[in-house]
Amino acid sequence: MAQEFIVEADGGSRGNPGPAGYGAVVIDAVTGETLAETAEYVGIATNNVAEYKGLVAGLKAARDLDPDATIRVRMDSKLVVEQMSGRWKIKHPDMKPLAAEAAAVASGAQVTYQWIPREKNKHADRLANEAMDAGKRGEQWSAAASTADLRAASRAAAE
Repeated sequence: MAQEFIVEADGGSRGNPGPAGYGAVVIDAVTGETLAETAEYVGIATNNVAEYKGLVAGLKAARDLDPDATIRVRMDSKLVVEQMSGRWKIKHPDMKPLAAEAAAVASGAQVTYQWIPREKNKHADRLANEAMDAGKRGEQWSAAASTADLRAASRAAAE
């Protein structure tokens, strides 16, 4: 039986464009347990590019855990949620390949998209900020060095 995951993803840019990064977390939708975290500094990019890169990374992490899983994506980016849901057109040329990549990663999976307020996306936001901080230091983000221990918050959000 396929699992059900929640993917929470976020991206940020300090300046727009500016130093950017993303964070994503995969949560077991039944137990609320955090199953995977990923984050990366992406260099100089816009906030929207970082948001899409976070989505792609979160979807990849979920598919790596279970290629047949049902995935509920929750993001505080209204733009990404509406575009990936097919309600808004993707006009910007930088977004089209990222949206296509996200769709390809999710191909064959049942994926739904939900907008959530920023305060409900703290785990992914923390990861994105950690990635930007690491990039500023000239380092890569490391799960071992992560301070994003928000498992209880993830569990509560899943409920």
